[in-house]
Amino acid sequence: MAERRRMAYRVHREILDEEEVDEMAEKSDSKGSLTQKFKQSMRCSGPRLKSCLLDSVPLLSWLPKYSLRENALGDLVSGISVGIMHLPQGMAYALLASVPPVFGLYSSFYPVLIYFIFGTSKHISVGTYAVMSVMIGGAIERVAPDSNFIVWDNETNSSIVDIFTRDAERVRVAAAVTFLSGLFQILLGLVQFGFVVTYLSDPLVRGYTTGAAIHVIVSQLKYTFGISPKRYSGPMSLIYTVIEVCYLLPTTNIGTLVVSIVTIISLILAKELNAYLSKKLPVPIPVELIGIVIATIVSWQVNLDEKYGVDVVGTIPSGLQPPVLPDVSLFGQVIGDAFALSVVGYGIAISLGRIFALKYGYNVDSNQELIALGLSNAFGGIFQCFAISCSMSRTMVQESTGGKTQVAGALSAIVILIIVLWIGALFEELPKAVLGAIIYVNLHGMMKQFMDIPALWKSNKVDMVVWVATFIFTVLLNPDMGLAASIGFSMLTVIFRTQLPKYSLLGQVPDTDIYRPLEDYNQVRQVPGILIFRSSATLYFANAEMYLDALREKSGINITKILSAKKKLEAKRKKLEEENAKKAKKAAKEAAKNNTADTKGEPEETEQKDITFIEMDPEPDPSLPRAIILDLSPVNFLDTVGVKTLRRIWTDYGEIGVKVVLACCQTGVVDNLQAGGFFNDKVTKSCLFSSIHDAVLHCQSSGRLSQDEENRFTHF
Repeated sequence: MAERRRMAYRVHREILDEEEVDEMAEKSDSKGSLTQKFKQSMRCSGPRLKSCLLDSVPLLSWLPKYSLRENALGDLVSGISVGIMHLPQGMAYALLASVPPVFGLYSSFYPVLIYFIFGTSKHISVGTYAVMSVMIGGAIERVAPDSNFIVWDNETNSSIVDIFTRDAERVRVAAAVTFLSGLFQILLGLVQFGFVVTYLSDPLVRGYTTGAAIHVIVSQLKYTFGISPKRYSGPMSLIYTVIEVCYLLPTTNIGTLVVSIVTIISLILAKELNAYLSKKLPVPIPVELIGIVIATIVSWQVNLDEKYGVDVVGTIPSGLQPPVLPDVSLFGQVIGDAFALSVVGYGIAISLGRIFALKYGYNVDSNQELIALGLSNAFGGIFQCFAISCSMSRTMVQESTGGKTQVAGALSAIVILIIVLWIGALFEELPKAVLGAIIYVNLHGMMKQFMDIPALWKSNKVDMVVWVATFIFTVLLNPDMGLAASIGFSMLTVIFRTQLPKYSLLGQVPDTDIYRPLEDYNQVRQVPGILIFRSSATLYFANAEMYLDALREKSGINITKILSAKKKLEAKRKKLEEENAKKAKKAAKEAAKNNTADTKGEPEETEQKDITFIEMDPEPDPSLPRAIILDLSPVNFLDTVGVKTLRRIWTDYGEIGVKVVLACCQTGVVDNLQAGGFFNDKVTKSCLFSSIHDAVLHCQSSGRLSQDEENRFTHF
């Protein structure tokens, strides 16, 4: 290991408090009024209008610079590969969304084209996504359950579900919730609310997607076993569904189960082969497409539907659907689902987009991504699509096959268009069990996220708790309610951590101006006569009382007891002064009376008797420190309670002769102190210092240290 290079570091300057720093740096007080800022933001000029247009429609900025020589071939291969993946995934995820499979293909076409125009990520593949689909499916089956469409069949003399009417209604619900989620995303993007994704931490997102994957798996069990369990909604619905499936297992369709098992095993082996040959193949083998082609041919030749009762996809209409405005009357029933979809979809897309932006060195605009996804969903809702987001598997294929720009996404949409117009009808005999198997195999990446638990246990136990709690909330509750509960729990962990900070007394590292906690370092020494107190969290209403208690405990000064004793002594002194004044007045009257009786004689000297005196301590208690320095470096804001707490500390400790100064105040904290009324004629910015060492030297120079203390204190 190379020897560490050491350089001399010396600073020679005067001790500076906040007033002197403001004077030297010439602090500006001109922040501008809200009216001025609004006028400035509304000013329009040619360059500003052009910049606004290019920011709003990113396609106009990068497409004219598109290099055919560098990007065209990679984007072409990538677009075709991803487009082929869209076919099986779109149809499979449509089953999750409880709509006919063809609508999954529509959702892989219209939104992708809109994102191509307005998106800023060059690598993510937007389209159908398992978690989003299962959330939509939950909303759809809550609003339009099978029980609403039961009719009497005269041929069989039994009640059946009117599939045609049910599917038409469910498509209307899907379009409404998708359109509304798009409006939410557009609105959040316009008000610059892209930072909302910061509340979705990585452990929360991974725990949530893992829990949602369990919902996805359970929702596909009916296609795996060929059964028809009831659909439950609300808390614990997943548990009830599992119990219902177990109850119906004796009625399993053997043909459907065999198709599911064979498809799952075949897909797993094919994907392992794909991974093994990944370095030798220019593009991955489209195992899912090959699987559904083979399954469709076998189903058609063997006639699985009629002979063995295997449920198949059914009619797939050719061509595109005409635009239809969403049913506004449904908005009230799905508004909560729409908001959850908007947040989850954006959180997943922006997280993955930032990963690839960092890898390839470009920027992803978080607010523009919100608008792009919102326009994709809103426009898609008009064309009867369901909400989309970013798929990890398709994105990895798009990146690994050479995709370099959004053109790859547009080409994948063209592939889907060709399938919808001419090829889609060929897959009418495809067993739904095959689509369920594709979903199972594609979820293996999410199942691997269970390995996050031991990793987080080693690195950060609070994040591990957030992951596990999010997973449990998502499994036990619906995905939308689980998300709300998970965000609330995550915020509570932040509050608990600010309410339970670490409080420390700091000491000086010898021969330096560096200060560290006394309990953590062996060579750190406390500055004689001075206490330096630090909290690891900001100071606000939730932990203000704990801050006071910790200061009392660490300093060993029971300020309440001392002030109480001082007030009692002061009251006793005043009482005795009043008694002494009365005695003196009485003595004066007696003396005047004696002088009047003997006018010719000399006045006699009157001796004061019974006058009581109380001696007050002329010097402060030597056991008390001369000064307390509050290190506010971890404090990034102060509310009114925090300001009052500091004011109380300054006043109370000042009454017992202990000077209080503040160190390492950030500019925002100084502004909070100013606005909160901390400063007045007696308390000025001269009690604030930019560094702990400035505060220490100030307290040392203003106090009286013994020669022994002078020798022990290190001047720097």
